[in-house]
Amino acid sequence: MKKTDIAMVILIAGVGVAIGYIVASNISFLKVPESATKVQTIREISPDVEKPNPAIFNNNAINPTVEIFVGQDAAKQRKDVEWLY
Repeated sequence: MKKTDIAMVILIAGVGVAIGYIVASNISFLKVPESATKVQTIREISPDVEKPNPAIFNNNAINPTVEIFVGQDAAKQRKDVEWLY
């Protein structure tokens, strides 16, 4: 490339950047709003932990992680599923 070609590429790139900047600065949704926006804040989280209700959380409570079968075919279903464990 000749020096004049390199200068022409730099000139065209500079003009393109300048036009792009002018166009982008005039687009309304790209501008930062001048007034601040109010946002809702959360309340402070307390480090205190409440004790769970002993009527619900006790040694005699039902364990929800245990699979329970109800009905006439409960024994058959139980044997079908044992291989999964």
